[in-house]
Amino acid sequence: MDLTGGRCSQGKYIPQELLKEISKMGNRLLIGIPRERNEEERRLPLTPEAVDMLTDCGHRVVVETNAGLGINYSDNHFSEAGAEIVATPQEVYQADLILKILPPLPGEVALMKPRSTLFSMVQLNSFAPEAFELMMGKRINAIGYELLADDQNKLPVLNIISEIEGKASISIAAEMLSNARGGKGLLFGGISGVPPTEVVIVGAGIAGTAAARAALGMGAMVKVFDEDINKLRTIQQVLGQSLFTSNFQPNVLHNAFRSADVVIGAMRYINSRKRYVIAEEMISSMKKGALIIDLRVNQGGCFETTCGLTSSDPSVFQQYGIFHYCKSNVSNYVARTTAMGFSNIFVPMLFSIGDMGSVQALIKADMGFRAGIYMYGGKPVNRYVANHFNLSSADISIYLSAF
Repeated sequence: MDLTGGRCSQGKYIPQELLKEISKMGNRLLIGIPRERNEEERRLPLTPEAVDMLTDCGHRVVVETNAGLGINYSDNHFSEAGAEIVATPQEVYQADLILKILPPLPGEVALMKPRSTLFSMVQLNSFAPEAFELMMGKRINAIGYELLADDQNKLPVLNIISEIEGKASISIAAEMLSNARGGKGLLFGGISGVPPTEVVIVGAGIAGTAAARAALGMGAMVKVFDEDINKLRTIQQVLGQSLFTSNFQPNVLHNAFRSADVVIGAMRYINSRKRYVIAEEMISSMKKGALIIDLRVNQGGCFETTCGLTSSDPSVFQQYGIFHYCKSNVSNYVARTTAMGFSNIFVPMLFSIGDMGSVQALIKADMGFRAGIYMYGGKPVNRYVANHFNLSSADISIYLSAF
């Protein structure tokens, strides 16, 4: 018996003969990974190593040519992992499961099979109403990465993006403050005898914590603001009592903005009932040449000067003499690391779908996975997403009862 085998959903190696039997079962998945049409999008949901794990267990993965160039993987890397490389998006979108990064374009939805399943970011600021309507007409099942939850009711994809973008924001800030990028010529953190860079972080969640840790590590003076006292208590316990924390007390916040060299917006608005936005007046009081980095542009923005930006607006600009860095998806700054993080989450999820026999079965069995569904059979089932498109939503349980 051949014992070279492959990996199953539990990470074990199984004989090649058994793999052949598995591939004959009805739970063999057909997964499509298209190339993103946005030139700035570099991330990918699965690396070749992740594809190798899936194909070893009999699942088919179809990858559009050049899809992996943004994370520095060629078509050969994917084909050697067992993927089928195809030349056109039409071929990819015939898969039962579509894994992509950005929300689908209307033209991409037009290529999908009716009743297929789409995995992508929600990112409502770039989600065209026409695409959403087409998805409803094709009775698509749609899962938003940002909405997926785990057994502890945490948001694994959103959390890993937040951690990456929090750390990356400090690297970007250090670069933007230098003369090379037209900044004030400040060394991030300062030197002996020179005051350290002052960093204000709005939001004490995962992104804010990652940014604060990175900034402190480079010698900056860091102040963190949030409306949630529990988050402030947690970040102080994690990073030390020397960290300055405060709620949104107007005078304290105003003074912090006046002296700040860098302000990072890291509030979380997805599925949130409250929305705190920093007033334009606060921005105008900042030092000339200071820098704002908004990590929540995709969620509507943390500042009045960054709210409602569209893809046609400049992502780096000046207002009131303050530099604004508002590029969507800062995790593209380290796209390969992001793709590896995604793979760690999506491979077990795909194995679970295969083990259960269908997406519908996993929706019914796994509450965390169910939380990620914003469209089921073409019906909006998430209030946060439906409200953006001025549509009503229903509880998914109503539809699952018929399954």
